[in-house]
Amino acid sequence: MKEYTITVVKTNNPAILKFETNHFLTKNKNYEFKNIDEAKNSPLAQQLFYLPFIKTVYISGNFIGLERYDIVAWDDVKDEVAQQLVDYLNADEPIVNEVEETSKKVAITVYAEVTPNPSVMKFVANKPIVPAAFEFKNIDEAKNSELAKQLFNFPFVKEVFFDMNYVSVSKYDVAEWEDVTMQLREHIREYLADGNEAVSESAIAKAKETPLGDGTTPSQPAADLDDTSQQIVDILEEYVKPAVASDGGNILFQSYEENSKTVNVILQGACSGCPSSTFTLKNGIETMLKNMMGDKVNEVVAVNG
Repeated sequence: MKEYTITVVKTNNPAILKFETNHFLTKNKNYEFKNIDEAKNSPLAQQLFYLPFIKTVYISGNFIGLERYDIVAWDDVKDEVAQQLVDYLNADEPIVNEVEETSKKVAITVYAEVTPNPSVMKFVANKPIVPAAFEFKNIDEAKNSELAKQLFNFPFVKEVFFDMNYVSVSKYDVAEWEDVTMQLREHIREYLADGNEAVSESAIAKAKETPLGDGTTPSQPAADLDDTSQQIVDILEEYVKPAVASDGGNILFQSYEENSKTVNVILQGACSGCPSSTFTLKNGIETMLKNMMGDKVNEVVAVNG
């Protein structure tokens, strides 16, 4: 029988503590429970909710995250909670009643790859998963993607981006990549190995109708573009997109303002919100367009930051 130990780790949120374990607790999922009713499949979470100061319970691969109400301070109760968890786990009590998958699997591998954006991890499959780029800012936008909806059920997932053969996941600071990368990778691999589609057929059909954009981001049809805009699109497609895709991101042409000679673009995936995106935009993309298009381009601006 496994012998569990607990290490208490602070997070960026003073209301949340992580209780790290020396053994894995779940197979390939993370769980979030807001109350005892939601925790019906987790005897461990149910027991924790009997503590009057527990607000939320997170159960991940190798840690239990607990969010408290303000009625107590963690310094006053963390040792007792850690001991309670050790006693529970070493008694070999059930943690989460996970459903075993019995369907026939498809041979697929997924590996995790860091990106220039520390908040984004890229998960690369050994086969194409989507024919175009799809970006989801929240679970409401993910109605056409069951995989994206499932990823948003992880409490730390902020945004999801698909392109070709990879998934870029943006996280909140509640978790560290070293704690959750393996669980995310396995979840994505299991989902794809079951033969499931990353996005619905209707979303794919819509994406094919908007060749400059994706299934969630409107874009001008190519036929409506003037010659300068089309030239910019061609440069972005040939020289810029492959580079940003390798970093887990994407760039979309939004518009060209002839009077100010400003090119407006949309950054997606790892490029959106990346600390180095401004440098890349100004010293990479803007410089390239100026060199290749002369005085037709004065500035490149990301309309989404």
